[in-house]
Amino acid sequence: MAYEQLKLENQLCFRLYTAARLTMGVYHPYLDPLGITYPQYLVLLVLWEQDKQPVCDIAKKMMLDTNTVTPLLQRMEKSGLINRTRGKEDSRQRIVSLTEKGKAMQEQAKHIPECLSNDVALKTGDAEEIVKMIPTLDKLIDGLKKVE
Repeated sequence: MAYEQLKLENQLCFRLYTAARLTMGVYHPYLDPLGITYPQYLVLLVLWEQDKQPVCDIAKKMMLDTNTVTPLLQRMEKSGLINRTRGKEDSRQRIVSLTEKGKAMQEQAKHIPECLSNDVALKTGDAEEIVKMIPTLDKLIDGLKKVE
């Protein structure tokens, strides 16, 4: 090959993409019984931490554009997990809040992080090593945000 740097095996981006895709796949057995997708789970995590947030704040925490988050929220509203209402100070703003169904799902989902950690430990042999990667990944994410 003329350019060693163009080999797939030399690409950091491929490893990150593959790890992300496989990680989301590991969530399916836990999220499918709840009837939610991985992105919906992320929205719920944001709202369980703090209910009643503007769409733009949710998008910012998820590091996504609002036009990406809005269709996701619309589907969640149709399934009865959230409500979207107009902002009091700015009627253009949409405030997202959990419904009773969305709040109750937190109890059903509370075991998911521990189950995932156990799954990772079984498959990799060392869940602690994976957790130690979080600061490095955060540093990478911060650096990549500056490149955008």
